[in-house]
Amino acid sequence: MADISSPIIYHYLDIGRRGRGEVVNLFLKDAGLEFKDIRYPYDNTWLETSNKLRQSKLTRTGQLPALEYHGAVVTQHIPILRYLTRELGAYDGDTNWEKYLVDAVSDIYIDWRSQWVANLKGATEAYKNEYVPKYYDLIAQYYSDVDGPYLLGDKITYADFAIYQSIDNDTRTGTIPETLPPALTKFVEAFEKRPNISAYITQTKA
Repeated sequence: MADISSPIIYHYLDIGRRGRGEVVNLFLKDAGLEFKDIRYPYDNTWLETSNKLRQSKLTRTGQLPALEYHGAVVTQHIPILRYLTRELGAYDGDTNWEKYLVDAVSDIYIDWRSQWVANLKGATEAYKNEYVPKYYDLIAQYYSDVDGPYLLGDKITYADFAIYQSIDNDTRTGTIPETLPPALTKFVEAFEKRPNISAYITQTKA
């Protein structure tokens, strides 16, 4: 059980807005949670740092992100989001069907991320011209089932943060399709207008 007297501490790599940890960062900011943000250099010191984090039991895998949430330590970015939605009683579906949709889309995102990471050092033509367009077309089908702008209409969920991150990261690596499906364009515009998100984006234009 969470100890609300303990602070929230977020641990991640110092790599700007790229990477899976940024999904959690965006979520924390949107939710208005106060937290201490600790970043670690991702350079030749990382292996030693990773071992120390594992020895301290902050992360069993030696990987980040890790979130100290009121005394509990949670890891893996999508499970972190799922944990927080349950703690906050928000950012999830209300019915079993809605929860299924949120989980399904977040799992599709996880598949995308494995492909994105595999192509970080040089995206293949197959990734850029085949995988990525199919991914966004598939995601757009889910977003087109409602008026939007979010996956479940006007109610944002944790899956929306993951999908936004995929769009943002493909944009940063130059692997985004020339034109996104209209439903996703509408989603991005709405997401970036959320007050806490808008303020953060303005501060981190790089």
